[in-house]
Amino acid sequence: MQVIKPIMLLLCALACAGCAGPESAGAGSSASAAVNDKAIVANVKAALATYPEIGPNIDVESSKGFVSLRGEVKSIALRRKANAIARRVDGVMSVDNYLVVVDGD
Repeated sequence: MQVIKPIMLLLCALACAGCAGPESAGAGSSASAAVNDKAIVANVKAALATYPEIGPNIDVESSKGFVSLRGEVKSIALRRKANAIARRVDGVMSVDNYLVVVDGD
């Protein structure tokens, strides 16, 4: 019986800690997501910047790892390449590619 009491106390303590966890993590979770989105945007921009033919004028946005690309590129191939580059960045869940192909003349 003496062994059961400490085990029951431990189980109660774990149950109470589990109940408090999600409420306290809620505010930090959204802040963490914002920090991750900022890092994702910075990393996607850095990855795209290594390809001068794609250009530095691509706007990148991220919301919970869902990335949007906006801007202009000179060919379908560069549009696809930008999409592939963004998808390879850590933390990117998906890419919405709104890049417009324009004539380079």
